[in-house]
Amino acid sequence: MLLSRLQAVSEQDKTTAVTSLVKESTPDFNFFFMIVLAVLMATLGLHAGSESVVIGSMLLAPIMSPILGLSLGLAMSSHKLIYRSLRTMLKAGIFAIVAAAVATLLFAFSGIEMNSIILERTEPSLIFFAIALIAGLAVAYTSVQPNLSATLPGIAVSVALIPPLATVGIGIAALDIKVASGAAVMFIINVVGIIFASMFAFSLMDVHHKRFIAVSTIDEETERVQEEEAKVVEIEENNKSEDAEATTKETTSQ
Repeated sequence: MLLSRLQAVSEQDKTTAVTSLVKESTPDFNFFFMIVLAVLMATLGLHAGSESVVIGSMLLAPIMSPILGLSLGLAMSSHKLIYRSLRTMLKAGIFAIVAAAVATLLFAFSGIEMNSIILERTEPSLIFFAIALIAGLAVAYTSVQPNLSATLPGIAVSVALIPPLATVGIGIAALDIKVASGAAVMFIINVVGIIFASMFAFSLMDVHHKRFIAVSTIDEETERVQEEEAKVVEIEENNKSEDAEATTKETTSQ
């Protein structure tokens, strides 16, 4: 039944899903800013021993997008999408770990204590791999179903990824190799499970012939990001010019 459903996805829905996934996984300022905010919130929630704060932080995290982008790239043999997604995931991981480590050093006033909530993210097992498979399949399926929301499966994916990343940063800040390595292994297991399940789903949908749509969308998004960066640079230069003029006028008046 599920296989038939995946194979019955319309061409329009495939095109929409490919375009949306590529756009949502664009490595721009907004993406990395939200990743850092989500990890900071998760890190503080872990230190406070609050599961509700940790889960709430997942509402901010867009980390699902580049992982699905990698799965989609593998399913359609798009080297450009694969490289872009891997680079985005690597940068997001580095930003997340650094942010978690800095937050730990700044806010762990009474010393860095490894409570039970933190330690839960350092004990990888096949159960978590199975959970990642389910989450990956769910989010891939909902991404091509216009009548379903990918938000909840996306949050489930984030729950499986953001806390382990935050825990890696906590372990590094505490110079605890066991905690950092355990959380890193859990993160990798979850990523592999999600990628495997979602790639399987995308392959059944036969998205290979949509590769040119992914490539053209990447080019469009790259151009958009470049235009945004150029605008930011222009604004910064204008602000510097205004500050210089104000300083000159102040010096002259004196």
